[in-house]
Amino acid sequence: MAKFMTKTVFTVGLLVMLMAVPVFGMSTNKSIEIEAGSESDGASSVNGSISIGQKAVVSGDVSTVNGAIRVDSGASIKSASTVNGALRISDNVKSEGLDTVNGSVTVGESVTVDGSIETVNGSISITTGSTVSSDVSNVNGEIELSGVQIGGNVSTVNGDIFVVDGSVIKGDLIVEKPGGWSWGTSFKGEPKVVIGPGSSVVGNIELEHKVKLFISVSAQVGGVTGVMTLDDAVRFSGKQP
Repeated sequence: MAKFMTKTVFTVGLLVMLMAVPVFGMSTNKSIEIEAGSESDGASSVNGSISIGQKAVVSGDVSTVNGAIRVDSGASIKSASTVNGALRISDNVKSEGLDTVNGSVTVGESVTVDGSIETVNGSISITTGSTVSSDVSNVNGEIELSGVQIGGNVSTVNGDIFVVDGSVIKGDLIVEKPGGWSWGTSFKGEPKVVIGPGSSVVGNIELEHKVKLFISVSAQVGGVTGVMTLDDAVRFSGKQP
């Protein structure tokens, strides 16, 4: 319950923060483009998307309320935040954090996130060679980790989680029980959790409600706690269960 309420507090805080749009680099109803190879102190919009070109260096935050944010390959940003929109992060990008409320987060190869990745209603996909120093979390939506390293916890309430291609979660993998005040949460039943070949969860798989749990015979997990145990997992030997 506490972790779930934390996400709702994050949601409200992000909304308030983005509504207080700074004057510098601000656009109310227009999209913003930061050109490839350029330098910027940041950008904010209310009803517009934001695009950051290849190898651009953005020392400040990038934020919008109603719009997507796209960061092209090799760019460096402080953080990217939106309320209603997707985050699309290309290969070899560096960022301190990625946050949205209603939108997906797609992260390319060899991306470094020195912070967390969070969404409420949206999927999260992180691909080969990328690292996230802190937590990855959502409430509703699939989380797919393919050949990546996560320094903190990975958590959801109502989404499937796939940890594949040798991915490592250094913290816990948590499936939280729905409850309290929610933001668009609709409990769909038992999510699927798959720990694929060569992947590992250094901490525990903490299950606050039942899931369909699949663990490869070559995967490593610290343990399974909560409403299920390791004995409840379906062990499989192929690439997929």
